[in-house]
Amino acid sequence: MSSPSASSGPGSPISRRFSRLSKRGKLRNGTFILPATGERIRRQITLRNPDNFDGSGRQNGQDGEAFIFPRGQTFSQAGTFGAAVDKTVESVKQLRDRLQTPTAKAILKCSLAYLLGSMGTFLPPIANFLGHQDGKHMVATITVYFHPARSAGSMAEAAMLGIAAFCYAVFISVSSMAVSVLCETQLGLIELGYALVLVVFCGGGLGFIGWFKQKYGSPLVNVACSLASLAIITVLTKENAVQVGIFSNDKIVQVMKMVLMGIFATSAVSLLLWPVSARAELRETMIRATGSFGDMLTMITQGFLSGSEADLGSTAFNNALGRYKSVFTQLTKNLKEAKLEHYVLGTEDEYKLEASLVNCMQRLAQSIGGLRSAATTQLTLLREGAAIGSATPTEDGLSAQAVGLGLSPVPGRQDRFAVLTAIEEASEEGSGAEDQYTPSLGTQSPGSRPSRLERQNSEASVTSIYVPTARTPADIFARFISHLGPYMKSLAYTLSQILNELPFGPGPDYSININEHFRTSLSDALLLYSNARAKALKELYKSKELDQARPESIEADFEEVAASCGQFSFSLYDFGSEMQNLLSILEDLKQQTEKTKKRSWKWLKFWQRFRFYKGSSVTTDPEREPLIEPPSSQPGTTKDMPELVMGRRDSKYWKLSSQEAHPTGRFYNKLLHVMRVLERDDVRFALKVGIGAALYALFAFIPATRPFYQHWRGEWGLLSYMLVCSMTIGASNTTGWARFIGTFMGAVLAIVIWVMCQGNPFALAFCGWLVSLPCFYIIIAKGNGPFGRFIMLTYNLSCLYAYSLSIKETDDDDDEGGVTPFIFEIAGHRVVAVLAGVVWGLIITRIIWPISARQKLKDGLSLLWLRMGLIWKRDPLSTLLEGESQHAYMNLREEFALQRYLLSLEGLRKAACSEFEIRGPFPAAQYGRILESTHRILDAFHSMNVVIQKDLHASEGETLLLKYTAHERAELCARISHLFQVLASSMKLEYSLNNTVPSTTHSRDRLLAKMFQYRKDAAGAEEGTTVATDEDFEILYVYTLVTGQLAEEIKKVEKEVEDLFGVMDEESLKLQ
Repeated sequence: MSSPSASSGPGSPISRRFSRLSKRGKLRNGTFILPATGERIRRQITLRNPDNFDGSGRQNGQDGEAFIFPRGQTFSQAGTFGAAVDKTVESVKQLRDRLQTPTAKAILKCSLAYLLGSMGTFLPPIANFLGHQDGKHMVATITVYFHPARSAGSMAEAAMLGIAAFCYAVFISVSSMAVSVLCETQLGLIELGYALVLVVFCGGGLGFIGWFKQKYGSPLVNVACSLASLAIITVLTKENAVQVGIFSNDKIVQVMKMVLMGIFATSAVSLLLWPVSARAELRETMIRATGSFGDMLTMITQGFLSGSEADLGSTAFNNALGRYKSVFTQLTKNLKEAKLEHYVLGTEDEYKLEASLVNCMQRLAQSIGGLRSAATTQLTLLREGAAIGSATPTEDGLSAQAVGLGLSPVPGRQDRFAVLTAIEEASEEGSGAEDQYTPSLGTQSPGSRPSRLERQNSEASVTSIYVPTARTPADIFARFISHLGPYMKSLAYTLSQILNELPFGPGPDYSININEHFRTSLSDALLLYSNARAKALKELYKSKELDQARPESIEADFEEVAASCGQFSFSLYDFGSEMQNLLSILEDLKQQTEKTKKRSWKWLKFWQRFRFYKGSSVTTDPEREPLIEPPSSQPGTTKDMPELVMGRRDSKYWKLSSQEAHPTGRFYNKLLHVMRVLERDDVRFALKVGIGAALYALFAFIPATRPFYQHWRGEWGLLSYMLVCSMTIGASNTTGWARFIGTFMGAVLAIVIWVMCQGNPFALAFCGWLVSLPCFYIIIAKGNGPFGRFIMLTYNLSCLYAYSLSIKETDDDDDEGGVTPFIFEIAGHRVVAVLAGVVWGLIITRIIWPISARQKLKDGLSLLWLRMGLIWKRDPLSTLLEGESQHAYMNLREEFALQRYLLSLEGLRKAACSEFEIRGPFPAAQYGRILESTHRILDAFHSMNVVIQKDLHASEGETLLLKYTAHERAELCARISHLFQVLASSMKLEYSLNNTVPSTTHSRDRLLAKMFQYRKDAAGAEEGTTVATDEDFEILYVYTLVTGQLAEEIKKVEKEVEDLFGVMDEESLKLQ
């Protein structure tokens, strides 16, 4: 945690440097509140953490090495035997420590589940229970697909999906056999039955699996679809029941037994050996989340107060930012899994409170983003001011007032402490010797504590001590820090101390820790900060220099600095206000957990849910959310074709034809509606998957080719085809390559182990367990699930299948050696079948409705930028004025849809890297930077949305401001919208950009100057006249900061687009 802490000693280099800097400018002490006791204290505090300094980290590293190396020397001095023993013991200890890690435990759990699954082949009682058909290795395969390295909630979801996949496979299998029997016995047309089975059940059933997998895109859904495909393909193409027109449930019963046994084995290992609870993981993640909040809050506040760019660019800050991002990725995942656990255990009310807690933490993250944005803007302005000042004839390039407050006289120096030293503190109780800075970074109590009345008097009069004139943006910032810096630092200290204790205690209990003084302390701190902020902002603009006439650009600089300072102060207050909500929710959760355990399973009352959906189509109840979220919340909208494209086509074509009353017009309207559905990428994908599957399975129904299909194990080629087929060409290439390499490696391992073990079941089981360890390492530790699963699947198909042959467990398999299996032939058949399936999948992907990830990425970026341009064209702030706008700025549904769409574009970028074209390799780095900038633009949109959603109706002062700046905002919005359209056109057409792309700088400067002019006019207004207060400026502060971020990111995108397609000149456009 980056909480306030003490420094090393007074003689450290850091302290001496602080002592030298304190002679130039000091920040007075502020009153802060100890959250644990609620006591008000005035003494010196600091937000610096000595662990964040690179120097201390290096020093600690040297100390650690000094501790390790002497031990190595003692090894060499103790003799060869003693050294060997000591090193062996040390290695054993290190191995034991590594085995205690969650990843090692997960790999061991998976390998044990696989060993239990392989007993379905090696253990005679279980093998006899499964019958005499081959395929008993499917039990081990299921333990690989639904591995136990997951929480109890995820395991419950895996079990449900596995059973659902089996039920779907049973439906398709039974229906296909019924159709075949009907055509054979009643109609005498077995060929008609073949055709129906191929088209409807093979093509349609497998095509639906492809559509379902693409629709949800969840890893568990993917493996469930693979399981369903395996069962359907085995019954339809390998077993003879469908081909000869008889009904046989032997294979269906065997598959049911294997599915249940595999799920039972992996569930038992998951719940009994080192069980993982998603509820506990969620609370642990929340602890890390509050820790990341504390780190980010203290370092961002420290960087803002010090004006140090090094603080926000340090290694410690980047590490905290990385933890901050990873925590919130895990938070959503753990909440979803914890939901399933709560539903099973009947503790739905606790889940509701935990969901509210996660939503509150997400709002805290938004406030953190606002703080970081304001701090970044402030540093940019100071850097620009220093660059401008360096061109002046003065010696140090900055005004004397700024230097007096601690600005470094060396503007180009990138030292950590050569910046604005507003964080340095001085005592207010006296001067002279008492005012000397004590070189320590910890908290220090003054010699005598004044009374509360004396402290209040000193606080009220401190603003009149010294107010420097405002001549540069740095002076404005210095004045702001001199007025409000102590209070900002005090509130950040109180918040960081509370975050250090919240929200839960250590595991495994994770009891809720809420100090009874936290809420009152936080309320007092917010009240103290609010009052001080109001006074400070009033004093900030009382200087007569603000009334002087200045150029528009200078006035814009002044107002932009004021905007960054004001926005930081408002965001800090919002963070504290949201912390009050967090404490309130924690208290409710504590009461809920301490109550008598009363279980309820309301989610089983499905009829109430139907009644609810009948009355309302939108729900905010977290209990009624679906377990598997579809990628789009709009009905009829997919993540591959956004709603804006459909709306545009509706207005141009479909609505025109619907107005025709003639029967022919109605027919064409229905036909066009069908064509519209067929144009959707997900529907086309399902159709081409079904077509390819039916064509491949055709060889299993033709009498002349069926023996060839069975001999070369064509069912595994068809399964490989289903696994390889992906939406885009690049994704299919990636999966196909991993599938082939994994299959080849699994076949080689099967051959080597079979030759070594010579069919011994004990040796085969042990070697299979050893093979599973690196494979599960690939799946879990490396996150490459498909590659690891392909290795294990081929090993099972070859080695376990060969053992089944050797003990006469299978029928009609003498073509591969019978009781003396030909392992080379068995493995070769699998490799050839997989290769054929991979090649067929790549052919279908490229021939039937090919979808290039490159082109889809470009089209998606163009659509997204056009949508952004339309959103910003609405003028976000005009939505607060009644009658000004007929469209909302951006509701939450649209915002989430844009975020999901951007995530899908990132997947397309990765897939495009595997597409090979004559034009050369895909420029992944450039498109990656474009997507990063686009993501930051969406974050800026979100920041604007958060402020607007706080109060959808403007106050009287905000109304005056918005109407006063309406013209300037309209120009700025039009310019930003135009830039989005220019970028979208260039990306869509792959045309060069014009070298004179318009800029938003002047439009934004005019808006800032207009705000500055209003402040001067309001200062001279007569008494009784309604004017905007500083709180009313908050929404315009956010607006100016957001537009600044948009302009910066758009410039970055322009640069990348220029690198991709060039700049339009005489050479790029010629008439021939």
